[in-house]
Amino acid sequence: MTVAPQRPAVPGLVGTAHTRVEGRDKVTGAARYGGDVPFAGLAHGMLVLSTVARGRIRSVDTGPVLAMPGVLTVLHHGNATRLNIDYIGMLGIPPDPTAVVFQHDRVPHAGWPVALVVAETPEQARAAADALTVTYEAEPHDVALSADRPDAYPADGHMPGTTEKGDLEAELAASAHVVDAEYTTPEEHHAMMEPHVATAWWDGGRLDMVDSDQGITWVADELARMFSLEPSAVRVRSEHVGGGFGSKGVRAPQVAAAMAAAELGRPVRVSLTRRQMFSVTGYRSPTVQRVRLGAGPDGRLRALEHTSLNQTSTVHEFVEPGAGVARTMYDATAHRTENRVVRLDVPSPTWMRAPGEAPGSFALECALDELAEKCGLDPIELRLRNEPETGPVSGLPFAGRNVAACFREGARRFGWDARDARPGVRRDGRWLIGTGTAAASFPAGTLPSTAAVTAEADGTFTVRISASDIGTGARTALTLIAADALAVPSERVRVHLGDSDFGPSGIAAGSMGTRSWGWAVAAAAEELRERLLPGVELPPEGITVRSDTTQAIAALAAKERHTWGAQFAEVAVDVTTGEVRVRRMLGVFAAGRIVNPLTARNQLVGGMTWGISMALHEEAVRDPASGALYGADLAGYHVATHADVPPDVEAVWVDDHDPDDPVGIKGIGEVGIVGAAAAVANAVWHATGVRHRGLPIRPDRVLRAGGADA
Repeated sequence: MTVAPQRPAVPGLVGTAHTRVEGRDKVTGAARYGGDVPFAGLAHGMLVLSTVARGRIRSVDTGPVLAMPGVLTVLHHGNATRLNIDYIGMLGIPPDPTAVVFQHDRVPHAGWPVALVVAETPEQARAAADALTVTYEAEPHDVALSADRPDAYPADGHMPGTTEKGDLEAELAASAHVVDAEYTTPEEHHAMMEPHVATAWWDGGRLDMVDSDQGITWVADELARMFSLEPSAVRVRSEHVGGGFGSKGVRAPQVAAAMAAAELGRPVRVSLTRRQMFSVTGYRSPTVQRVRLGAGPDGRLRALEHTSLNQTSTVHEFVEPGAGVARTMYDATAHRTENRVVRLDVPSPTWMRAPGEAPGSFALECALDELAEKCGLDPIELRLRNEPETGPVSGLPFAGRNVAACFREGARRFGWDARDARPGVRRDGRWLIGTGTAAASFPAGTLPSTAAVTAEADGTFTVRISASDIGTGARTALTLIAADALAVPSERVRVHLGDSDFGPSGIAAGSMGTRSWGWAVAAAAEELRERLLPGVELPPEGITVRSDTTQAIAALAAKERHTWGAQFAEVAVDVTTGEVRVRRMLGVFAAGRIVNPLTARNQLVGGMTWGISMALHEEAVRDPASGALYGADLAGYHVATHADVPPDVEAVWVDDHDPDDPVGIKGIGEVGIVGAAAAVANAVWHATGVRHRGLPIRPDRVLRAGGADA
């Protein structure tokens, strides 16, 4: 027997900067992503996507393809496994039919998966997929989103579709200042570095899978339900993930790989091409939003209405809740919000970094800026005058609301006091210079999770949790949390994650990952520490403590819990070309307990950078004739590059402590993008005197709007 070692006092590790524990593996290529894990006898599958936007499959001519070199099988609606789709998943929603592939002959949108070709090599699979002839009976399609669609309807999604109180029209009529404007955002795509990939094999009736996902428990649960298996008959592993941003749940690659592996009796890997990702992995829907604000002479809101319309597919209802942010940020005597959808012949949208808050904050925060102009108030002052005391819709108390602290610290750091409020007066050669600001918020949620911590006989500690590190630094954060709870150096802690066999756990989404997993890890580690009194003998297998936070989360007091922020941007607009350049950007956040300042700053700056891309570059355009996207790749879909992002992008945080919160950690993965595009757009107005209510703010739009010298 081994005696538990004495634990010297270790200074708190949480809150100090640490490089990623897996950093060396990533830069040397040792870290294995979904497509890197080797398998004996591996076959490769390539999806075939529909070329029509609506209709039926008349025939799939498999004969010539099956005769091609290396081809093993072709799966389609005529021969594929029948799946169960009659269930509600762990996230409270039914399965997205786009993932439940090859179940019928209907084609609901361009790029719908119609077949899978499996071959010995990726090259053979791709060549055969390109050669497969699928004949369709095409039908008229409709892909046009507009504000005046008569078939639009309110929809709940993951929040109520409509909220309202007070007499809106009466309060607007009694207001001294009114803003009534429409704002639009385009279709946007995740475009993470690592495309979706999954490898499946069956062993004695058990489905094993290695994939790239952001919710191990989520994916395992969905696959068990689809294939009518016991939960214990599915194992999913995801060692490293090269980005997700909301799209890496259960998708066509996992389901198709499992089908093909069952038929062939060998491992099958299905990888998506970059172009295929634009059709089958979801996206952020375009939105059409209307904001009506009414304020008294002092700028205090009497009326607030925020409505948001998004498109969804004909087979799966998804709501991009753009109006949801107004339910948190500002109150008024009359307050109305509504999220609406219209069903079109388009792929299903899905969650994308800060779903709802990112496009919604653009509309709401630009409208607040317009109201400040009408009231003759500084934009920060207007926001501070409209700080609510409780949740505008929920009526719940805030578990801390430090928006004012963020704005005051941001104004000090950014030099806001020196700003000339008049638009179009500051110039640097051919560039017009402007500054803008916007508020930010994102819910601080928590999901029940389990974790196991083992005191090993060699004096080290092993943490096991089915978390997904999608590039956010979760391994490092959990290492620091566990080491703190155990009062040992971080070098003595090893974190294993990304395996559903470790037990149920929350997902890397909704900025809930670190908070959910950290709570479970800390609980197990603290109990283990109590057991390891000096002199306690350790058996060869060590001592393991397992935690489950379900009851603790249920016992939390009902409060409005959010991460808060204030965004600042300075832009330069070329008066001859209409080009907009962001010169500097500052985000100040109230984000609770910061676990690792190094990776926290990385996440916040990453979100702000995406906000620049959202404001100035990103726009997927659908061809009304074909129903498909123009340029569905990273040549046609523009994202910000290094040359588009200034070196001066700074993220800082203010003290943000909730004494009633046993964890203190809040999410930071998504709040960085919230308000960022609005801050840039408001800065463009300040530079030019022209409002841009549609994104992206391209040079041609600047010129057409008269925001530069033609």
